[in-house]
Amino acid sequence: MKRYLFLIILLVCPLLGIGQEVIDLGNKRELFVDHYLIDKLDNLTLKLHEPVLRDVCFKFDLPWEGLYCGYVTMIYDKGKYRAYYRGGPLDGRDGSTTESLCVAYSDDGIHWTKPKLGLTEMNGSRENNVVMTNMPHLLHNFAPMIDDRPGVPAAERYKALSGTLHKGGLFAFSSPDGLVWKQMSDQPVLGKLDQYAYAYDSQNVPLWSAGENCYVAYFRVVVNPFKRYIGRATSKDFIHWDNVETMEVIHAGQQAPFEQFYTNQTGAYFHAPHILIATPARFMEGRQVLTEEQAKAAKVGGYKDCSDAVLLTSRGGNKYDRTFMEPLIRPGIGHQNWGTRTNYPARNIVPTGENEMSLYVNANYATPDSELRRYTLRLDGLASIHAPYAGGTFVSKPLTFSGKNLSLNYSTSAAGGLRVQLEQTNGTPYPGFSLDDCMEIIGDETARNVLWKDNPNVSSLAGKTVRIRIFMKDAELYSLKFEE
Repeated sequence: MKRYLFLIILLVCPLLGIGQEVIDLGNKRELFVDHYLIDKLDNLTLKLHEPVLRDVCFKFDLPWEGLYCGYVTMIYDKGKYRAYYRGGPLDGRDGSTTESLCVAYSDDGIHWTKPKLGLTEMNGSRENNVVMTNMPHLLHNFAPMIDDRPGVPAAERYKALSGTLHKGGLFAFSSPDGLVWKQMSDQPVLGKLDQYAYAYDSQNVPLWSAGENCYVAYFRVVVNPFKRYIGRATSKDFIHWDNVETMEVIHAGQQAPFEQFYTNQTGAYFHAPHILIATPARFMEGRQVLTEEQAKAAKVGGYKDCSDAVLLTSRGGNKYDRTFMEPLIRPGIGHQNWGTRTNYPARNIVPTGENEMSLYVNANYATPDSELRRYTLRLDGLASIHAPYAGGTFVSKPLTFSGKNLSLNYSTSAAGGLRVQLEQTNGTPYPGFSLDDCMEIIGDETARNVLWKDNPNVSSLAGKTVRIRIFMKDAELYSLKFEE
């Protein structure tokens, strides 16, 4: 009898929400790039969306740029855009002085210019877009960031990590304007890591993680036999780093099949900074697509490997969630993108319109046509909960929230729609917030308040434990947020 009672408890308690952790959602925006908010999907699936190639931002065609430009970082600051990248007419892995830090400017993220900064002399002139040069091994992978830490001094609003083991490790830099930089320490802030065979020979990116209240650095580590992983460390002051660990990649609750990521490109998502979005370059070592003749005709510098871009997410700690094993961006048509070390995404997704965001890809690497390309998605549109024509139901985990309105980013067909119910953990709808009370949502909007009998106000449920139940038909749900 006790055994049966125990089994009944095991079956019933989850259905009633008893024992489940209650998510403190507050008024944070939640994207459906993982299963964080999802308890049940009935006849619905998570869907990865393919970015649309829009245009070429610019060619890497100046004398100090060239074939080996790369490791691009996109900075969106006060409505203006910057693209920082390595200038490299030659492969600078030998520590030659040909590498430089270059920058391009844009007012809209679409049309770009290369400014004449007057900071550094190149080819006998200072009329160039070079920020720094002649610093062997320190400009190979310079990775800047805007420091969002509350109270950061104006003189250190920009920060960066750069370096290789040839130089001793990663060095910290700071700048008031992103143009005039100084080293924050004479010694590497992240030196040799004895637990790894090698480290840092890639773009090693820092960020301020508001959710963890610390700086986080993501960097290349190598485990013998030569396999590339992503490492992580944390810091309170950007100088002293500890808690070095290897990132785990999780798919469907288990360790994901191992694949090498040449870059990690991790950054706080601009529309929901507590969610870290990574668009690493998946490096398929030894997976040769081109013949020697094809590579020669396309002027491809290396052709015995290939790569594309995938999507990882994190909410802090040493785990990436790889919800989707499929690529975010495929290499595409043309032999020039099926060579070695091309299709590497730039770091950071940025807004480029009220309902649009852009991500950028370093294409045609190591060819005379090396360039930066722009791809677009709708706002929050990396992934969605997808409903077929037959319809289905999403049920959230138990949560609490603050705010007055529930706003959805969604799209439907002319025949599709969504209805929302706010319910207790046992499935009973709160009075006035049932599916029958909800006005059907039809259309395509990045922000629309849910109405129950013409009333959007949900503040009476703020602070209470609720589940969100959404019936969807022929629709996509990209994100939701309780608005103050």
